Amino acid sequence: MTPTLTAPPTRERVIAAVETVLRDRLANRYMAKFGPDAALGRDLALDSLMTMNLLLHLETDHGLVAPDSAIATRAAETVAEFAGLFLAQPDEAPPATPTAAPRSAPDEAAKGEGVHGEDYVEIKVHCFISCVADAIKRVPGLDHRPLFFGVWDAPFIATDEAIRYHEPGMDQEFFRAWSERLYGLRIHPWYDAGLTKAANIAVMRRLLTERTGDQDVMVMLDMYHLPERENLLRKNPFPHFLLLELTDDPDVLLMRDVDYRWEGPMARETVERAIDQPSVAGGYLVDRSAAVAPSAADLSAYFEATFEPRHNRLIDAVRRIVDRCVAHGDVGGLANAVADLPLLSVRKYGYEHGFAFFWRVLQRDTESFEVWCDEIEALIQGMRTLNFELLKLSHSGEPARATVVYDLLDQLDARERTIKDAMAATYAAWQTSGRPVTPARPATP
Repeated sequence: MTPTLTAPPTRERVIAAVETVLRDRLANRYMAKFGPDAALGRDLALDSLMTMNLLLHLETDHGLVAPDSAIATRAAETVAEFAGLFLAQPDEAPPATPTAAPRSAPDEAAKGEGVHGEDYVEIKVHCFISCVADAIKRVPGLDHRPLFFGVWDAPFIATDEAIRYHEPGMDQEFFRAWSERLYGLRIHPWYDAGLTKAANIAVMRRLLTERTGDQDVMVMLDMYHLPERENLLRKNPFPHFLLLELTDDPDVLLMRDVDYRWEGPMARETVERAIDQPSVAGGYLVDRSAAVAPSAADLSAYFEATFEPRHNRLIDAVRRIVDRCVAHGDVGGLANAVADLPLLSVRKYGYEHGFAFFWRVLQRDTESFEVWCDEIEALIQGMRTLNFELLKLSHSGEPARATVVYDLLDQLDARERTIKDAMAATYAAWQTSGRPVTPARPATP
């Protein structure tokens, strides 16, 4: 039974409870660094799943019910900031239904402001696509945003027992082929599964040495074996694509992790150790020397090949897993079954890239664009809440408590269908507008 608080919690009480849970329940190995100023990620190595477990035990052991803001990734950086989320909060207004109608915004487009500029933060959602998009962005005049069409429903491993974002043998052929067709890139897979790890690393070394200014060397490595890199998803294993370059020091490589917006030097030995893991296998040479803007016909074909207006793959997959667990009276395994949900949920930010492309070429206003950005953010935050409720259900072991999960699944399904309806309407407007692939240039006075 969850304890009941008799008085509002204080910051000190919450910090003490966090310390107790980390030490006694989660056996955190970094308690020597614990304190109000300790960083959740850097000092205490809390990833998203561990944070969810922390929230779970704060509620079940200490009666500290997590506010929605505590479930949000990066809502707090330190222990003290995290504790502050549990203090008295004002009641939040209910979410508003998207209502802002798009308006023409030629002034914004001419000035390169808002969605028409390049300053707004793009959230990366798919490591392979992000690496390819980086190559496109390096070619003046090309817009990488259409590449993210359909990433919101990008393939993943889905069975009635679990969802996984990756498994050995998965390839990127669909997105590789479309990237070449759309933009004229040449994306050559250099990793040969028939060779030894040592032989493949030798190939990579040669490619890095021969690399031209129009080429990028992409490789899959296991991020779990890069403890120097802080990230919120300390999975083991953690397959991930990123880019590598040589530096003036032969023992140091430049790592360009565009998906996590991190760039910096890394010891060659460390990088190659992360590549030399049985959990990973893959690499591509991306050549943009002949890159061109996509044709309207190819953009239409790509959008229609990826867009599923009436199905939400991730939500449907989670529902099937819950159905099976409830039917068998065994919900204890749910936490492991949906462990990859945080990684898959962020792919929903792909909707933002899709709207941004259409808003730019149709010269629509930023205000109406941001309405849909808010709706996408609400969907992703809702997925995090779903993840937390699944964890609570798994911890309880009581199938009868699945009602909250089913209600959330219904709400999220409806919200994503609303977003898809808006995307479909925007695509239809683009089709009838003459299908521009680049924003119109303002007339010269």
